[in-house]
Amino acid sequence: MADNILLKVSGLKVAYGGIQAVKGVSFEVGQGELVSLIGANGAGKTTTLKAVTGTQAVAAGDIEFLGKPIKGQGAWNLVKQGLVMVPEGRGTFTRMTITENLQMGAYVRDDQEVEADMEKVFNIFPRLKERRHQLAGTMSGGEQQMLAMGRALMARPKVLLMDEPSMGLSPIMVDKIFEVVADIHSQGTTILLVEQNASRALQLANRGYVMESGEVTMSGPAQVLLNDPKVRAAYLGE
Repeated sequence: MADNILLKVSGLKVAYGGIQAVKGVSFEVGQGELVSLIGANGAGKTTTLKAVTGTQAVAAGDIEFLGKPIKGQGAWNLVKQGLVMVPEGRGTFTRMTITENLQMGAYVRDDQEVEADMEKVFNIFPRLKERRHQLAGTMSGGEQQMLAMGRALMARPKVLLMDEPSMGLSPIMVDKIFEVVADIHSQGTTILLVEQNASRALQLANRGYVMESGEVTMSGPAQVLLNDPKVRAAYLGE
């Protein structure tokens, strides 16, 4: 565990009407870590991320980012502070070009290094550079996932939250996306990765949390979880 905790969630509860979707979840992400949050579909992973990033109301609990409470703040403010999410379903601006989508990622910035950062994104995703004038809506799902990741990087995240980046992609593209996640992490970006592909997520991670029915049921070093018989039986098909 890193000493410097960037994101700390304590006793988080989220309800949809009378349905308790998240039931007192706690976890933390330290500087420089890649932490994976795994679990079956419907476990509450996406709802948790939405609550953390200000797009879902919180019923109870505390959320701290960079040592300060952020519960109730809008997503706009959180992005400016460096808490940035790549949403499930990618959410690209389909009628805008790749370049325009990346510029939107830097919308909260007022420094002079946006163009330089765009070149860095193009170095990570050469395919985006080749097609920089193409409309996002005409790209494949995998290409749009690359664009969503690139757009998030343009905001210069202190913590990058990724929601199901491999969902719906071909096996080749899944390999590419996980390769890029590993690369972004190796360059110093702190990442919270929500992913149904538990095996791949834990192979990349420093630590992991397992969610079931709105609760964290297990946590620990990723390698320990990867070798745990319960995790292997429930999520790795063994």
